[in-house]
Amino acid sequence: MDNIKYELTESDIPHTWYNPAYDVGGIAPILDAATREPVSREALARSMPPALVEQELSLEPEFEIPEPVRQLYAQWRSTPLFRARRLEKALDTPARIYYKFEGVAPTGSFKPNTALAQAHYNKLAGKTGLVGETGAGQWGSAVALAGALFDMKTKVFMVRVSFEQKPYRRTLMETYGSVCTASPSTETESGLAVLAERPDHPGSLGVAKSEALQFAFANPEYGYTRGSGLNHVCAHQSVIGQEAVKQFELADDYPDIVVGAAGGGSNLAGLAFPFLRKKLAGGRDIRLIAVEPAACPTLTRGRIAYDHADSAGLTPLFRMHTLGHKFIPPAVHAGGLRAHNIAQVVSRAVEDGLMEAVAVRQNDCFEAGVLFARAEGIVPAPESTHAIRGAVNEALRCKEEGVGKTILLGLSGHGDFDLVAYQKYLAGTLSDDALSDQALQDGLDSIPSPVLV
Repeated sequence: MDNIKYELTESDIPHTWYNPAYDVGGIAPILDAATREPVSREALARSMPPALVEQELSLEPEFEIPEPVRQLYAQWRSTPLFRARRLEKALDTPARIYYKFEGVAPTGSFKPNTALAQAHYNKLAGKTGLVGETGAGQWGSAVALAGALFDMKTKVFMVRVSFEQKPYRRTLMETYGSVCTASPSTETESGLAVLAERPDHPGSLGVAKSEALQFAFANPEYGYTRGSGLNHVCAHQSVIGQEAVKQFELADDYPDIVVGAAGGGSNLAGLAFPFLRKKLAGGRDIRLIAVEPAACPTLTRGRIAYDHADSAGLTPLFRMHTLGHKFIPPAVHAGGLRAHNIAQVVSRAVEDGLMEAVAVRQNDCFEAGVLFARAEGIVPAPESTHAIRGAVNEALRCKEEGVGKTILLGLSGHGDFDLVAYQKYLAGTLSDDALSDQALQDGLDSIPSPVLV
């Protein structure tokens, strides 16, 4: 039989998280929005436990994974690496395509890798509850699961358009014991302000983040959780790429190209940066490709500037690619990729030429997702279809050029809760949700002035 999957044992689960800030030589200081001076540890500790503050600011190459977290990882890790032989055949390409599948996690995506870590550190800090925002519902599901496993209350503010598009994600959160609220809501000052200005606001990750932060500040027994973007979150996701490096040894192969979906950046960083570390240490050359939605083109049309991570300006200022914290993306089904900003480490990698960025349209992504499902049997999450589209494009380029490169894509989760989107695509009613020049400019105009670089 042809080898299809490459699996590790529980003893192969990494003992440390890789620090991506180490790999890019550090990132720009986080600034206080009022003084424009580097933010203090005390200020950061207002919304994250001390251990995560240290990880956020550290330039150490790695952090030890606490044993309680590693033990919980064993519920589903290590995740499998698959050779997509049937997809290769369908594309008639000489390329070898592999995918690292994070959909085997209890919630169906990569998000629990950091949710469990954040729950652990918040509980050590004396918190009895967790609160966070979610786009597509995958982060909210992971927070709800972590709360259940660590016996903590959970509250999730879910972007309204996804709240309405993905009812079964809400049900999953509630099954784990969480309270899920559509954002913008009437429960916070920032939510009320948004609704006063626009009662039919579809919601955004920036708005939901503001609401979650205000809830945490008003309820100090709750720890605020971050689904993506910050350095420590990207570090926690490095278990994905570390496992993949070992699995390619089993396959007696090595990627020439690593492709990941780009939203907040943590899944992409978690998959790609362990390979980047090997390259920077003198290893084999490799292309890293970030694939983002054309409707929310942070890396391809955004600016590098200091900006807030939330719409109300409650967070400090981060130097990163941004579309502006007031940016309102179209209601694409890849809700997890609708962030106006991206992780500083990913932004730095793109800026320094260590990673490429491309933007793709929604219907092209679902076309690739359906092709993948019919070839490999797994219905991918809308976010993951972006990575698949990018990988398919590279495989077709290999066909045109007659070269047999090895391509690794990150299948960050399954799409079993996203069949409404597939239903629309198959019926021919799924729009591409094009981004207007005015919406883009309105977002960019919200970047704090002067633009600091």
